[in-house]
Order: sequence, then C-alpha cells, then structure tokens
Amino acid sequence: MSHTVLNCGYVPLVDCAPLVIAKELGFAAEEALTLNLVRQPSWSALRDMLALGHLDAAQMLSPMPVAMSIGLGGLPAQVDTLMVLSVNGTVFGVSHAVAVDIGPVPFGDAHALLRALRTKRDRPLRVGVPFHYAMHRLLLSYWTSSTPDLRIEEVTVPPPRMADAVADGFVDAFWVGEPWGSLAVQQNVAQLMMTGRNVWQFAPEKVLAARHDWVESNEDAVRRLMRAIFQASAWLDKPKNKPLAVEILGRSEHLSVSPDLIDPALTGHIVPRQNAPPIAIRHFLQFHKNAATFPWRSQAAWIADQLGADDAGIEKAKACFRSDLYRRNLSGIGADLPGASEKAEGSLQFETAVASTRGHMILAADAFFDGSTFDYTREE
Repeated sequence: MSHTVLNCGYVPLVDCAPLVIAKELGFAAEEALTLNLVRQPSWSALRDMLALGHLDAAQMLSPMPVAMSIGLGGLPAQVDTLMVLSVNGTVFGVSHAVAVDIGPVPFGDAHALLRALRTKRDRPLRVGVPFHYAMHRLLLSYWTSSTPDLRIEEVTVPPPRMADAVADGFVDAFWVGEPWGSLAVQQNVAQLMMTGRNVWQFAPEKVLAARHDWVESNEDAVRRLMRAIFQASAWLDKPKNKPLAVEILGRSEHLSVSPDLIDPALTGHIVPRQNAPPIAIRHFLQFHKNAATFPWRSQAAWIADQLGADDAGIEKAKACFRSDLYRRNLSGIGADLPGASEKAEGSLQFETAVASTRGHMILAADAFFDGSTFDYTREE
C-alpha cells in the first residue's frame, strides 16, 4: 500500500479530537496515511481553503457541507460529508449582567431559560455564534422560534475569541463548542446556562468533509481516511482513554490550552460558573457510541429544512451525507451499520435498539426540547 499525505483542516476545539488522535496514536499510519493537520483561525477561512483545493479534507460544522452543496454561503461547492466527527458538545452561556437580569434559572432547562429571557429583556439579546452555517446557530434559531417577542441579534465570533467578546461587551450571550465556554467561566466573564443537547439531544455537531470531486477521484485515500477516523473515534469514547486524550489535545500544536479546560468536555463534567461544582451531563460529547459517526441523511434533511431549502435543496443535502460511502468503506472493519440511512429525527425518547448488520446497535435518545419530530422521507 502506497503512503499518502493528506492535508486536513481543523479549528481548535475539543471535538477535533478524532483527527488529532488518528494522527498521534497511529491509526492513520496503520492505513498508510500521514495526516498533516492544518489549523485554521475561523470557519470561513477553513471553508475557503477546502473549496479552493488547499485542503484535501476538513473538520466542518455539520451544516457547512449542506449549505455549500445547495449554493449558500460565500463559496458554493459540492462538498460531501463522509462521516460525523462528533455529536453534541456545545454550551450556551450569558454574561454576568444578563444572569443578574434574568435571575436564577435551573441549568439545562431550555423552557425556563426562554421564559426568563423573554420576560426580562427589553432590548435585543446579542448572541455570539461561531459561524452562520453552524449547528449552534440552527439550534439557537430553532429554540427561540416559538418566542417571537424575544429579539435575538446574531453576531459571528471565532470560537477562541468568544470569552473576549463577552468581556468586552460585544455580545450578551454565546453558543460555542468547548473548551471556549469553559474558558469564559474560568476567566469569570460568563456563566453557562445549558448545553446544546438540552435543545436537541443528539445533534450532529462536526463532520469530516471533502470536496465531491476529490472524493470521487481518491476512493482509496477516502477509504483509508474514514477507517482511521472511525478507529480513533472508537478509542476516544472509552473512559480509560480520556486522560491521555486530554494530554494530547492540550499540546501546543493542537489546542494549546490547559488540560483543565479540555477535561470537562471529554468527561461530561461541566462547571456552569466560577467556584460552582461541576454538573455531570450524560452524552455531553460523543464520538462513536450510539452510531455517532454515521451520516444520517435525515439529519442532512433537517439541516437543509432549517436553512430554508425547498424539496430539491433537501434532496441535494441528503445526497451530500454519504451514508453509501460509510457502508462501503467501513463494513470491512467490523462497523455495525444501521439497516436504514434515514429516521424520524426527534422520535426517540429513550435509548432504542434498531436493526443493524451486527445486531448490536442502540441509538441514543434524540428528542427535541419541544417534543416535535422531523420525518422527511423519500424513495431513494
């Protein structure tokens, strides 16, 4: 097998871990790959680097390939989601001034937080999000859509700058991936109010993406890359491996932050405000369990629907979530594959066993906070 060098872009967040672990622990090398991880300052920079061919593959926010493939955003391009890199892992926080204004709200109560913000705010709430085509932004919009009298002003802020944006009064609140919410708490400029899974319990957060033409022209490299990332994701979800993962991610060439900022996301123990005890959050961030890496086409359809796509756009979105490649490339290494590539999103209130190739698949609860479901099915 020939040795292949791949340039993979990423933004320094805890959920870039599958790429980092695949490189550092040899899962990529076992597939005769050298992963050249190229750190990007923002999601727009990463998008442009991938679209222009300077990157072979990239960690992306899950709505980015959908938006690009249906012609939204600065540089439209046909981009494929090869697999999901992470599920959940985001936090919503507010400045101390907003926290005082709205009063005590139970952590994680999305309904109570909405009520408090609606009744106590007499001006728009400026909310920092990392990118317009981000799951953070879609969850924010979905969460607040039932409360039209709560005025939201979205402000794009790169994740590493979010704590500074709160401290400078540039934003009143934020929705961001870890470790940047915990950094805002550590710097005592904000407190966390809930996590992304309090709005959607199983939201695809980051994905492994590549240009469609590159995928079609590099079938062997794509297969080896997906296998390496799949093995790294499985390693990450084992509790015994968390300490080493924290140490590796904290290195200067990756996230370059202290281990105490990385540990909360990987262990699911989130500190909501300075000097408060950590809150244990089940499924705060998942990389592998419960079919976390599978690119469900129904998730792509939900994303496209939230972006305002018509039926044709939704079909394009579904096509860019490559469940076909996932089945083709990972079946040979023992991956348990679901019997279907679409499901009714939001319909699972509890962990549920589903049909799969090996008969061992249990899907996690995926309910939306408002109890709704999304079922967009078409004949394939």
